[in-house]
Amino acid sequence: MSEEKNTQSGEKQHGKKEGGARLTSVIRIAGKDVNGSLSVERAIDSVKGIGRDMARAMSHVMETKLNIDPSVEIGSLDEQEMAKLEGLIKDPAKYGIPKFMLNRNKDFETGKDLHVVGNDLIFANRQDISRDVTLRTWRGVRHQYGQKVRGQHTRSTGRTGATMGVTKKALQKPGAAAKPSDKK
Repeated sequence: MSEEKNTQSGEKQHGKKEGGARLTSVIRIAGKDVNGSLSVERAIDSVKGIGRDMARAMSHVMETKLNIDPSVEIGSLDEQEMAKLEGLIKDPAKYGIPKFMLNRNKDFETGKDLHVVGNDLIFANRQDISRDVTLRTWRGVRHQYGQKVRGQHTRSTGRTGATMGVTKKALQKPGAAAKPSDKK
């Protein structure tokens, strides 16, 4: 029988063992709850700020430098392997991920190449937008008024509010009066 136990970190563990390791059904990684039955590569792909290409690059680093198989279920990793994986997610440049794959090249405040994920990414984007609005840059003004920021056309797309269909008046002769409708 499979018996569930709560660990000190709030994760549920199933009583069954697979390959000598306990399977955890929910894993907290980089501030996100991830299904423990997903492969490591797929699980880190579901974290905000890590896309498919970055997850693939990280899985290559896991194989070569951290000795973690990216195809194994993330719920079967032990605490040391999870700590290594968290370190890779927090600072991928340290493990050899190229600069062009990082999402904050030459950060405005620090000047360093960073990769932020999760809530830190949301906060950093909000700070960037509010700085642009404060400085009254073109991008800031467009953000402030809710317009398109990256040069897209606005005549036909990006409309907000109630939609109105196009209505055409009935063609009438200039001197003729409109016909009253016959109501019965």
